[in-house]
Parts: sequence; C-alpha cells; structure tokens
Amino acid sequence: MSASGTGPSEAPPAAGYRPRRTLPFTVELTRQLKRRRTLLAFAFLLLMPWVLVLAFTIDTGGSGPGPGGPGLVDLATLGGVNFAAFTMFVSTGFLLVVVVALFCGDTVASEAGWSSLRYLLAAPVPRMRLLRQKLAVALALSAAAVVALPVMALLAGSVAYGWHPLVLPAGGPPLTMADSVGRLAVIVGYTLVSLLVVAGTAFALTVATDSPLGAVGGAVGLIIVSNILEAVETLGAIREFLPAYWSMAWTDVLIYTTPYEGMVKGAAVSFSYGVVLTAWAFRYFRAKDVLS
Repeated sequence: MSASGTGPSEAPPAAGYRPRRTLPFTVELTRQLKRRRTLLAFAFLLLMPWVLVLAFTIDTGGSGPGPGGPGLVDLATLGGVNFAAFTMFVSTGFLLVVVVALFCGDTVASEAGWSSLRYLLAAPVPRMRLLRQKLAVALALSAAAVVALPVMALLAGSVAYGWHPLVLPAGGPPLTMADSVGRLAVIVGYTLVSLLVVAGTAFALTVATDSPLGAVGGAVGLIIVSNILEAVETLGAIREFLPAYWSMAWTDVLIYTTPYEGMVKGAAVSFSYGVVLTAWAFRYFRAKDVLS
C-alpha cells in the first residue's frame, strides 16, 4: 500500500476531485426550476387563489349557512386570513398532495427515463450524494409550493376582502391580527410535516422505477386509498395509522382554545412514514443496477 493509502489495484482519484463538491445544490435547483413541470406547478398554485376570488364574486343566489353554523366556506370572504385558511382547506387533501408527489416522484425517475442517470453517476457523482441532492431540492421545491399557496391566498384575500383578523367557525372572543397570522403559520407548518408521508412515498418509488408517472401516481394513489379506508369505521383505531388520517388535523387551530393532540399524533405518524420510506430509498438505490 502506498503512503497515500491507495491499494495496489486502486487508481488514485483525479487531481482536484472532491466528491462533496459534485452536483452542487444550486446547480440541481437551477435545473429543476427551469423544467416546465416546475414552472407550470407554481403558476397554477399562484393563480388558484385569484380564481377562487373570482368564483366568490359570482353570486348565484345560493343558500346561506346550514343548520350546523357557518363553516370555512361561509367565512372565507371575511378577510385575507379567513380566505387563506379556506384555500388551504380545499387544497390540502389533493392539490398539494399532487404537487409534492410531482416534485419528489419525478426527480430520479425522470433522469432514468431520459437515460441520463448513469451519466450523472459517471460524472462521477457518488450515489448517495446524488440521492441527497435530489431529495434536498425536491423537498425545497415542495416546501416553497406549500408556502406559496397560502401566501398568495393571503394577498389575494386581503386585496379582495380586506386585512381583517381570523373569524373562527366555532365562535369565541375576537382574535388579534398577530394571533390570526400565527394560527395560519401553524396551519402551513403542520401541512408541511403532514405531507412528508407523500414525499417519502414518492421518493421511494422514484428510485424503484424508471417511470415518473408511476412514482407520482403511486404516491397520490396511496393517499386516495388511505382516504377510502378512513371511511371504514370497522377498522377502529387502526385508522389512526393510515397515512392520510391526520392530514386535516390542523383544523383544530380554528377552535379558540386549540387542542394540539391531533396535530402531534399526525406529525409523528407522517414523520415516521417519511423517515422509513426515505431510508429504504437510500438503501435500495445503493445496490441498484443503474442501466438507464
């Protein structure tokens, strides 16, 4: 063995080669930002609040609140914060699921589909670093998307309906503006954590298949199946371990004295799913034969 620690059958690394400097985060982020699916996804998210404002301006003479009292849809036009909360309510169950699944499920499978994955590894980019950078960029884009929607909804709602504190559906003493924005921040923060199960599923599938559509569809399908099983009451407490069971637990924020137990349980379940699935993805990709 030589003094440099290189074995007799091993070639020394090329001069200036630093594994930790391959595929920089900013380079991968720039690549993903320039992709059409990224631009279209963000354009749709930023446009949606304004479409909802337009929809609320169309007066069809519909009935008022039902016998159970006003809900988020009935209070959506009372101010920007209420409108942002309503936008999250109608988007959390499917729209944001699709967007996160798209960013996390398309990242590696698309490279394989383009037959460019093996060339990235031959750059040479270490496998684990390639996967870490891909995951970091996918999570960054997902977080940006989840935050962009309520921020734009808050702007659109404030322009259309004014800058007013949150009005709670269940009633209670008036909230201050600071408390209202703080509750909206909790909604966004919990949504980010609850979508980790979608991100983990999509990322696990993207390293297991060369089909981006399969990876994205598999993650979305998991949430759809979870929502269906959630309606089966005979499952009892087992339903609490379903990936989507706690996705709307943030609605507890709309109670004046907020109970956080549901959000704590939901965050723990989603985080656990995300960690396990991501760990499996790294383990699988380490030994995977990359042929495309």
